[in-house]
Formats: sequence, C-alpha cells, structure tokens
Amino acid sequence: MADEQFYGDAQAGFFSDFSTKLRDLEEKQRMLKDRLLLIGQNLVETKEKTGKDILEMKKDLEIIKATMERLVTFLETASAEFSKFARKEDLEILSKQAKMFQPLEFVMKKDLKKLKDN
Repeated sequence: MADEQFYGDAQAGFFSDFSTKLRDLEEKQRMLKDRLLLIGQNLVETKEKTGKDILEMKKDLEIIKATMERLVTFLETASAEFSKFARKEDLEILSKQAKMFQPLEFVMKKDLKKLKDN
C-alpha cells in the first residue's frame, strides 16, 4: 500500500509538474504570439510611414526638378542676352571719342566770320 501511495504521489507530482510546464509553455507561446502581432503591427505602421515619406520626397524632387528647369531656361536666356551688352572696353572707347568730339566747343561759321571781321 505504501508503494501504491508512493507511485500515486509520484504520478500526481509528475502530472502536476507536467501541467506546470505545459502552462509555462502555453504562456510563453501566448507571449510570443503577442510579440509577433506587435512586431507585425509595427512593421505595417513603419511601411506606411516610409511609403508616405517616399511619396513626399518624390513630390519635393519633382518641385526641385521644375525649379531647376526654370533656372536653366533663365540662365540660357540671360547668357544669350549677354552677347548683346556692350563690353567695358567698348564703353571706354566711346567715352574717349565723346571727349575728343566735344560738340559744345564747335564754332559755327557765322561766329567765325564775326570773329574774323572784328
């Protein structure tokens, strides 16, 4: 009878230990499942945020491209107009010619005749 009680206690202990280990494994599995769901949810949120960021960057890039195209067009127009401007040397030559010409110092023929007659 003592042996039966020992075996009964041993079986009860075994099943109790088995039951505890099973509960621990089930709890561990539940925690892993919760973690996996949380990781999946974070992954989806991160993917959505990254997608929005990429879309925003694409829009910004298109704006930058349009601005660059306008700048290139402006620079091409401005550089084409530069050839029409006078250079500094040309202005200096014209200035010297104007000084040599000095139209205010010209004398009219009638004024010369008056001076000659006097």
